[in-house]
Amino acid sequence: MHTSSHIGQWLLTALLALATSAAAAQGAVRTELVARGLENPWALAFVGSGQMLVTERPGRMRIVHRDGRVGPPLAGVPAVDAVGQGGLLDLITDRDFARNRTVYFCYAEPAGQGGGNSTAMARARLSNDGSRLEAMRVIFSQRPKVSGRLHFGCRIVEMPDGHLMLALGDRFSRMQDAQTLDNHHGKVVRVRKDGGVPSDNPLVGQSGALPEIWSWGHRNPQGAALGPDGRLWVIEHGPQGGDEINRPEAGKNYGWPVVTFGENYGGGAIGEGTAKAGMEPPLHHWTPSIAPAGMAFVTTERYGDWRGSLLVGALRGQHLARLTLDGARVVREERLLTELRQRIRDVRQAPDGTVYLLTDQRDGQLLRLVR
Repeated sequence: MHTSSHIGQWLLTALLALATSAAAAQGAVRTELVARGLENPWALAFVGSGQMLVTERPGRMRIVHRDGRVGPPLAGVPAVDAVGQGGLLDLITDRDFARNRTVYFCYAEPAGQGGGNSTAMARARLSNDGSRLEAMRVIFSQRPKVSGRLHFGCRIVEMPDGHLMLALGDRFSRMQDAQTLDNHHGKVVRVRKDGGVPSDNPLVGQSGALPEIWSWGHRNPQGAALGPDGRLWVIEHGPQGGDEINRPEAGKNYGWPVVTFGENYGGGAIGEGTAKAGMEPPLHHWTPSIAPAGMAFVTTERYGDWRGSLLVGALRGQHLARLTLDGARVVREERLLTELRQRIRDVRQAPDGTVYLLTDQRDGQLLRLVR
């Protein structure tokens, strides 16, 4: 026979279990399938009326309609060098897209007869019927072009002043280029929307330096976003470990390949350690590597207490990381959607606050995040 104290303890345990179960259910996160059949999708942008524009790495751009229908490839997309990690990559819409229908995108640009490739950024107008790109013009082309299949980088952010930031990879075989200023490898560059160089760029007028350069010492940027602080945030792949989050500042050196938390593939040190005077440390790093890709800040209440969180996709890690921030400091990391077992390539927040994900595979999916 139960005593009253035993009954009270049982009731308390049951109530705690129910509360824990309810809290878990309330905080659970899942995905809803929006569209599938996208070949290695890389980036998405929102173009009104519930439609999204998606790039596919082999060189196609498509409209995904509100009902999940995937439209035919748009006309007017330039030829891309779809080799290795190259192809048609990042995409954003102009802040004034509703009026001017302007999009910016970056891709692996073939060199033509000379061979090789480099990352280029172009602007174009999406036609009123959404069937083609009009008035396409290349506004930046990374120099020099090299023969290679890796580390194109290629993430674009429009800043509050209207200038464009483009994060560029070191091209792998030229990693020492990231520390010299006569090339665009391993750099973040800043240009006007017409491709011109802003007069207040940090290296304007410096002998031997390319004036588009904003910061250097980057390895392979795979995500970029405008932070709640109005500053550029970038994630980049390390080698074997040492994936980083940085906030690139004008004229600053972020260390690669002199300093890194990673090591050579197969083992062995790179550079001079994890820190050096005159080189900026990362805000956060992942060792071992998760291969982060795509990032977005949660700026609405749609996901409850997630407001202010940074969401980062993981390719190798096959999950969505939610980082809780205290200013620029990561104070907590939560790994979500591990059950999907999918390489998450891009993460974007729509104007209504909904978060969307792209998975990187031959039958890639566009997913909506639900909590």
